[in-house]
Amino acid sequence: MKQILTVANKEFHDGLRNRWLISITLIFALLSIGLTYFGAAASGAVGVASLSTTVASLASLAVFLIPLIALLLSYDSFVGEQESGTLLLLLTYPLSKSQLLLGKFIGQGSIIALATLLGFGSSAVLLYFQLGDMQVITSFSVFIVSAILLGLSFTAISYLISLSVSEKSKAAGFALITWFLFALAFDLALLALLVGVEQGISQAGLTQLMMLNPADIFRLVNLSGLDSSDVNGALAVAINASLSQVQLFTALFAWVILPLSIAIFIFKRKKL
Repeated sequence: MKQILTVANKEFHDGLRNRWLISITLIFALLSIGLTYFGAAASGAVGVASLSTTVASLASLAVFLIPLIALLLSYDSFVGEQESGTLLLLLTYPLSKSQLLLGKFIGQGSIIALATLLGFGSSAVLLYFQLGDMQVITSFSVFIVSAILLGLSFTAISYLISLSVSEKSKAAGFALITWFLFALAFDLALLALLVGVEQGISQAGLTQLMMLNPADIFRLVNLSGLDSSDVNGALAVAINASLSQVQLFTALFAWVILPLSIAIFIFKRKKL
């Protein structure tokens, strides 16, 4: 455990030194506060919108932004160090491959978690002082925890990419393709399926398909309790048949554990 925490501490401080934490936090804070304060602009008003509208807007932002940042932060975690020769150097220390991977995951995951908490937490503070409703704390707690899990799931997926290619440039390309597939193409495919299938797809069936995408699970976690007017697309069809939040959080957590376990398996058998 000491070796894992040592690697995690190194990765976290590397993130601080490279300004990753500050940059991500500022991006999250500026965009989330902007959406929170100007969320009612579409209706001609200036100021915070309702809690439901704000959470829907922030979830739509986070589902694109968090996976992209997680992938960019960690796509070169292994292939980059392998190219530079530092990976072999690290493994000369009394450190197993699984300990190295878990240490990197904890360190980089901490950067994403802290940036998410500080960035989106700022909009929660703004909304709470404007509305004075304790429901803000509850809704944003669910939002931030699920957003952190979303970031961790894509960090684990990026490790799979980094361990499966031999060049850093290829890893970057596959990371962007992965983001496109999960954040954009998957939902478009679901919509095409809804329109193209003659008999249609049941709400339960659509919900099960959405379990194949951590971004959609994140959406279901945060939007299942909102007004239907704040939700559109395939999600609007699936949302009434949504699983319980415990089940959704379990599915999102599985998207962290499964790719991470496969990455450890690949790394242990990878010849350097």
